[in-house]
Amino acid sequence: MQRIGWDRETATVAALAACVSLVAFLFYFQHGAVLLYGDAVAHINIARRVFDSRTPGLLQLGTVWLPLPHLLMIPFLVSNWAWRTGVGGSIPSMIGYVAGCVGIFRLVRGAMSFPSEPDAMARLAAWSATLVYAANPNLLYLQSTAMTEPLYLAFFVWAVVYFTEFIRQRSKAWDDLRSSPSGSLMKCGLCLAGAELTRYDGWFAAVVISAAALLVVVKAPDGPELRRSARKFILLTAAVPVLWLAYNGIIYRNPLEFANGPYSARAIELRSAKPGSPPHPGWHNLRVAGVYFFKSAELNLGEGNWQRIWVVMLLSGSLAVVAFARRLIPLFLLWLPLPFYMLSIAYGGVPTFVPVWWPFSYYNVRYGLQLLPAFAVFFGVVVYVVVGSARNTTVRVALAFAALCLVAGSYLSVRRAGPVSYQEAWVNSRSRIALESELARQLKSLPQDSTLLMYLGDHVGALQLAGIRLRRVIQEGNHRTWKQPADPTGLWERALAEPEQYADYAVAVAGDPVWDAVQKHNLQSIVHIHALGQPEAAIYRTRPLAPVISSVNAASPDAAGATVFR
Repeated sequence: MQRIGWDRETATVAALAACVSLVAFLFYFQHGAVLLYGDAVAHINIARRVFDSRTPGLLQLGTVWLPLPHLLMIPFLVSNWAWRTGVGGSIPSMIGYVAGCVGIFRLVRGAMSFPSEPDAMARLAAWSATLVYAANPNLLYLQSTAMTEPLYLAFFVWAVVYFTEFIRQRSKAWDDLRSSPSGSLMKCGLCLAGAELTRYDGWFAAVVISAAALLVVVKAPDGPELRRSARKFILLTAAVPVLWLAYNGIIYRNPLEFANGPYSARAIELRSAKPGSPPHPGWHNLRVAGVYFFKSAELNLGEGNWQRIWVVMLLSGSLAVVAFARRLIPLFLLWLPLPFYMLSIAYGGVPTFVPVWWPFSYYNVRYGLQLLPAFAVFFGVVVYVVVGSARNTTVRVALAFAALCLVAGSYLSVRRAGPVSYQEAWVNSRSRIALESELARQLKSLPQDSTLLMYLGDHVGALQLAGIRLRRVIQEGNHRTWKQPADPTGLWERALAEPEQYADYAVAVAGDPVWDAVQKHNLQSIVHIHALGQPEAAIYRTRPLAPVISSVNAASPDAAGATVFR
C-alpha cells in the first residue's frame, strides 16, 4: 500500500535544490547577468510601481503579463538595494525552482512505485529525473532572474503531481488516510490556478486537465462527494480566466486587451513585420511552428549530437509507457507545452527564433524549456525500465552510471557553448544596456528632488540602475486606463501636453510618447545619447530655472558603448 508525504528523502531533495539554486544565483549575480533580460527588468519594475509610483495601486500591474509573479515579488522589492540589483525579482524564481525539483522527484517516485512503497529502482528513477531537471544549465540561469518560467514550471509540475495522485487514489491499493481523491483534485486545481495567474500556458493546461478530470469523474462510481469536488475544481480553474477577462474589460474597456491591445504579442509582431513577408517562421503553419519549438527544446537540453540522444530518450520513455505501463498515461500531460506553443507560434503572434535555423537569431528560445519536465520524467522512465531489466547488480550499476554520464556530458556541452537562454539574454541586451547605463549615469547628475517625465515601457532599467525612485517619475501608468481612448485629465496626459507645468526634466527616447511631445515644445535639450542598435535618447530641461548638467563640447563614448552629445 503506497503512502505519500514529506519524508526525509524529499527534504533532502529540497535542501540540495536550495543549495544549487543559491550557488547558481550567486554565480550569475557576480557576473552581472541577473538583469540581462529586458523582460526581467520590466517584471521587477511593474511590481515596484504598485507601491512606488505617483499613483500607486494594483492598477499599476497593467495588462498583457499576468499578475501573480509581480505580486510575489513585491515584498522582496521594498528594499531599494533588492530592487536596484534585481535580487528581489529573483527570489520567487528560486523558490519556484526548488518547488519544481521536489515536484519532479515526487511525481516520478510515486508513479514508478505504485501501488507499493518506493523501492530502489523507483528511487533511482526519481533521482535521475530530478537530476535532469535540477542540473539543466538554462533553468539554473532563468531561476537566477525575474523571468516567469521557473515559477510556472513549478505550478505545472505540481498540478500533474496532484492529478496523477488523484487518479491513483481511486485505487484500492491506496492506503494514505491523510489524502483523498477529492483533496488531491482540489490541490491540483489550486496549482492550475497559480499557473493560470503566471503564464497563459496555464490556461491551456487547465482546459486539458479539467477535461481529463471530468472524464474520470463521469466514469467514477465514487458517489456525489467526488462530483462536488469536481464542480469546485472546474469553478476554480475557470475563475482565473474569467476574472482576468473581467479586469481587462472593466479597466481597459476591452476584455481581450492582453491579446490584441497595443502592447500584446500580436501587436508587437505586426509592428515589427516586414511588408510582403511572413512575420516569422511557423506563421500560420502548425508543422513548422512545432518543429521550431521542438528545436528550441533540444537547444535547452544539449548541443550537437547530444540533442538526438535526448529526443530518443523522450520518445523511448513515452513508448514504454504506452506499451508496458498504461497506468502512467497521465504523465503525457507533460507534453502539453508542445501543442500550446505550436498554436501560439502559428496563430498567437509568438515568434521563436533559434540560432541554427533561419533567421539565425535568438528570440524566445527559452520557451523550449517548458518541455524540460517531459524530458526529465520520461528519462526517469527509461532508467527504470532499462536498469530494472538487468538481472546482474554490476550491470545495473554500469547502466546507472551510463545514465549519469549522459546527463553530465550533455550539460557540459551546454556549459561550454553557453546556455542558450543566457546567450539569448546577452545578445539581445547589449545595445539596450549600453543606452540605459549611460542614461542612468546622466540621470544621477540631476537634482535628487527633481521630477521627471518619462515613458517606462522600454527603458525603465535606466531609472533602476540610477536608483531613482519611480514616485519621482510621471509615466504612462499615471492615468485612469478605463478612460478610453485617453484620459484628458490624467496626470500623464496633462504632463505630455504641458511638460513645463509638471516636470523639471523630460527623458525622451526617439519614437516614444515623450519624444513626440517634446517636439511640440521649445524645450532645451541638455544631453543626447546614441547607442548602436538603439534609438536616440535625450534629456530635456522643461523649466528655465532647472539646473543644467555640466556639459562638454565634444562627443564622448562611454564604457558601455554609448556616445554622449551635449
